[in-house]
Amino acid sequence: MATTMKGPGLFLAQFAGAEAPFDTLENITKWAAGLGYKGVQIPTFVTHLFDLDKAFESDAYIDEVKGICADASVEITELSTHLQGQLVAVNPAYDLAFDAFAPERVHGNPKARQEWAVDQMMKAAVVSRKLGLDNSVSFTGSLAFPYLYPWPQRPEGLIEETFAELGRRWTPILNAYEDQGVNVGYEIHPGEDVFDGATFEMFVDAVGGHKRAQINYDPSHFLLQQMDYLAFIDLYHDRICAYHVKDAEFNPDGRQGVYSGYQSWVNRAARFRSLGDGQVDFKAIFSKLAQYNYDSWAVLEWECCLKSPEQGAAEGAPFIAQHIIETTDKAFDDFAGGDVDKATINKILGL
Repeated sequence: MATTMKGPGLFLAQFAGAEAPFDTLENITKWAAGLGYKGVQIPTFVTHLFDLDKAFESDAYIDEVKGICADASVEITELSTHLQGQLVAVNPAYDLAFDAFAPERVHGNPKARQEWAVDQMMKAAVVSRKLGLDNSVSFTGSLAFPYLYPWPQRPEGLIEETFAELGRRWTPILNAYEDQGVNVGYEIHPGEDVFDGATFEMFVDAVGGHKRAQINYDPSHFLLQQMDYLAFIDLYHDRICAYHVKDAEFNPDGRQGVYSGYQSWVNRAARFRSLGDGQVDFKAIFSKLAQYNYDSWAVLEWECCLKSPEQGAAEGAPFIAQHIIETTDKAFDDFAGGDVDKATINKILGL
């Protein structure tokens, strides 16, 4: 049966702030609904919008969150654990930078930071189920990414051991999500050990083909790597459980290419853009996802080197709504054949 995706949804992380309407879940959901969004993806690492620990401990708080979203006439699309997932696996080269993603009490203590992150991931599985959610979105973390480019040559076995270790760290987490009937949609993203289709396959192998290891599809990261983001859907559509609608552009020149020369965002050859301002072929993507009966949410993840977030959010809802395809079970020329008996069919075939 043909299915229609849901949307438009909005990832709240890029908009959360100290001032209204971005300061509380009540205010930001009403703001999002006013722009035409029907769903919100809630970051579990922005505690003034959503307190994951409190949600794990208190059913009353769960009911409060549900009520706030219902009053704003928006659904919760997924919970995001991007930052906690990142901290499940951190190469020591990133320790200082990634400490900022964790509570101060675990700074300078990678073991304690990882334990905190795993606990957060486990809690998010339970809370997702309490909220009635089937999907969540996250990152895999990075152990091998500093060795992305093979110069000097990587030590033999380094990549194999990296993915074996990712498997050891993530399999218990994925088992907890299986217990709750919730998928983890990994955002396939440069900086993560899982950044393209090949590395995703390696990760799935490392977790024993775990069915809860899914994909949060984001074409912007594929365009910036110069990948075929439509063929990616053909290859992995059965693992896509979430969709970040995010635009990007790639304009290489004689000075820089994919790596963008350490330049600021506005001066990079590869840069994120607001919806419709980049080079991603969203008509083709929405068509391809409809072809494979994707029935989950289309969620705007806004980032742009030029446009304001407020303008980007205002333009994003109608952009997504206009691209969602209302799918049909009826072919365009079904009327031509009609119901015929076997004798008629035999006559047509000259039998």
